[in-house]
Amino acid sequence: MKNKLVLAVLFILLCSFKSSEPKIRIFIAGDSTAQSYKEEKDGLIKGWGQMLEKYFTDNVQVVNHAIGGRSTKTFISEGRWDRLLLEVKAGDYVFIQFGHNDASTRPERHASYEDYEKNLLKFIHDVRVKDAYPVLLTSLVMRTFKDGNLVDDRLKGYPVITRKVAREHAVPLIDINLKTRDFITMLGDSASIPYYRWVEAGVDHAKPDGLKDDTHMMDKGATKVASFVAEGIRDLNLYGLSKYLKAVEE
Repeated sequence: MKNKLVLAVLFILLCSFKSSEPKIRIFIAGDSTAQSYKEEKDGLIKGWGQMLEKYFTDNVQVVNHAIGGRSTKTFISEGRWDRLLLEVKAGDYVFIQFGHNDASTRPERHASYEDYEKNLLKFIHDVRVKDAYPVLLTSLVMRTFKDGNLVDDRLKGYPVITRKVAREHAVPLIDINLKTRDFITMLGDSASIPYYRWVEAGVDHAKPDGLKDDTHMMDKGATKVASFVAEGIRDLNLYGLSKYLKAVEE
């Protein structure tokens, strides 16, 4: 009886220790393609950031700071980066994905190639000072076909700069631009439509007249991009993170 009581106490202690174990956190700094949305307010649009947690066990928590319309420039100038950084602790990961709005012609958003690189370097430095881990991601491809070929080049040189910074400063890179470009190219024009925010009139309450959006995604596309991010984490074998990945049926 005494032995059983001791075992029971040990079991309770072990369970308590397990439940109090701190989660590994992934912070996301990015734009609308990564943002988390509420269907009742935003309609059927989804960002890959809100889908990412399903690829992990309960040991990992995703903290999504991505917000629509932001470039590296405005994410800093609006204080969003500083607010994210205040939450980051040693051992956390910070996933950084920009480019769509940096490439914009709108002056309040646009960041030159030089400024974009400087902003990425600031992000990397700030995260490392906190003894956390920066990870760079290139922007997902926008769906534009001509004569059956994917020809989109609206992201210009921003994915190239992201790759360059990752290589020169030893930062893990998940090349979502390449992964989505290859995926959409192989699907082709018609078969790739369901992965983007194409809706008929009357289907999405946020877009009652319908929409043909080749930049943003809904559930199917956002989940696919999240799977590419998970694949990238596995390929990089990110310390303390990749072991918590799990298989998900898409």
